[in-house]
Amino acid sequence: MHQPRKQRLHRRPGRFGLLLGLGLLTSSVQAATLSIGIQGEPASLDTARIGGSTWENDVLGDLFEGLVTLDPSGKYIPGAASDWSLSDDGKVYTFKLRDDANWSDGEPVVAEDFVLAFQRLFDPANGAVYASLFYPIRGAEAHTKGEKDAPELGVEAVDAKTLKITLDQPTPYFPTLLAHIAASPVPSHLVEKFGNDWTQMDHIATNGAFTPTGWISHDHIAARKNAEFHAAADVALDGVDYYPVEDRSAGLQRFRAGGLDIVRDFSPDRYQWLQQNLPDAVHLAPQLANYYFALNQRDGHPTADKRVREALNLAIRRDVIADQIMDGVVSPASGFVPEGVSHYDAQAMPGLDQARDERVAEAQALLKDAGYGPDHPLELTLRYSTTEANKRIAVALAAMWKPLGVETQLVNAEGAVHYAELAAGNFDVGRGSWVADFDDASNFLGILQSDSPKNYGGYRSQAFDELMARASRETDMAARQQLLQQAERQALSDYAVAPIYVDVSRNLVNPKLEGWEDNALNRHLSRWFSLDAD
Repeated sequence: MHQPRKQRLHRRPGRFGLLLGLGLLTSSVQAATLSIGIQGEPASLDTARIGGSTWENDVLGDLFEGLVTLDPSGKYIPGAASDWSLSDDGKVYTFKLRDDANWSDGEPVVAEDFVLAFQRLFDPANGAVYASLFYPIRGAEAHTKGEKDAPELGVEAVDAKTLKITLDQPTPYFPTLLAHIAASPVPSHLVEKFGNDWTQMDHIATNGAFTPTGWISHDHIAARKNAEFHAAADVALDGVDYYPVEDRSAGLQRFRAGGLDIVRDFSPDRYQWLQQNLPDAVHLAPQLANYYFALNQRDGHPTADKRVREALNLAIRRDVIADQIMDGVVSPASGFVPEGVSHYDAQAMPGLDQARDERVAEAQALLKDAGYGPDHPLELTLRYSTTEANKRIAVALAAMWKPLGVETQLVNAEGAVHYAELAAGNFDVGRGSWVADFDDASNFLGILQSDSPKNYGGYRSQAFDELMARASRETDMAARQQLLQQAERQALSDYAVAPIYVDVSRNLVNPKLEGWEDNALNRHLSRWFSLDAD
């Protein structure tokens, strides 16, 4: 098991230190409490009630530990389970829990804690956004959909420290799913006593490296080292404070002033400036992530018409967005699954390879055919979450669509509100993004399935759903890849979404912080970090 690195990182002094001055020095000397600027506020600390935002990983990933976890490089390693075995037919996993795995209140972590966690994840009353991620588990889909004849759920406590998980069919990547925060255990002794109130600050217990001690809404969440964590002796930090920072400029200012040790995003138009002024702090790395706009296909929305969706896609100048607005730090996307995903060849949306003038002319013809023109202009509501980059992209899209006679109303909101509006279907065009939970194309394509809570646009395609279902049952990797690629081509030919670019991870990291490693999942657990107090 990977242990935190103890060696000191030798860095040459740079302009970073001059800019931060005494503010950062004072922060570093204080008892190793890390301050992280996250992109928004978690919807909940209950793993069955989280909202599906990337920043929830930053918080819940530190507070809870699943059967499998991640090392600093993003490699999957044993977590709350010390080891596991797989049956000869590839469908039954048996996990042995660590003897020293405890909750922060001293109670042991037992197999029943995982059984209850999965039962709550698949309880239709909870509407868990990540339930579908674990549909390989026997009965998971049927339970989530409330089917009366659902088979017994394939999660069983053999004894206090032995958990058995049975799948419908072999799923080679299944262990990687178990590092997801939605697969974290819940303290069954507290859920039994307090019900859904178990996450209140005066009740909660966690099994990760840290445990929360306070939550001031829209200000910060405070967590302190969990003395009961099985690897507590190797955790160097005394605590972590998480600050929601949606204004990227404000985040940069707080970082420079020493108020934050990590900022989990920065505005891409500041990249060149950061390279020149804070070269030891800026981290830009490849990431399995996309940036796209959902197109609402529900009745009553103009984007329910495929011709409209095709026209909007054809008129988007993705190279301009990537090169000018995003300062060249991202790559234009012509498909939904980004390049770099294992066992997959990137697909392309039809028509995007035409010359710009040809695309615009075809888009104009499509809108005319759909009944739009000077006397009946296409009117759209475009929603985006509040960041400067998102605003600039939204403004750019409105400008790109204007030659088609499209009138676009821009509506912005902070992250939690924005995604709630998308989930409610209150938009025509809505900004979205997806960061891989695990390295597989199904993780991206799965959010376009008809029953996915993350299918904001309400895309419905029997052909797509059937291809995804066939891929989920296919054990031959080459055949499965072909099915997934065919499914994406179906969605792209339906113009289900408007892909914009393949994203990268952008982080600001205090050079005095040790243990940080860039990785393709952009997941970074604070248990591996230490702060140099010199």
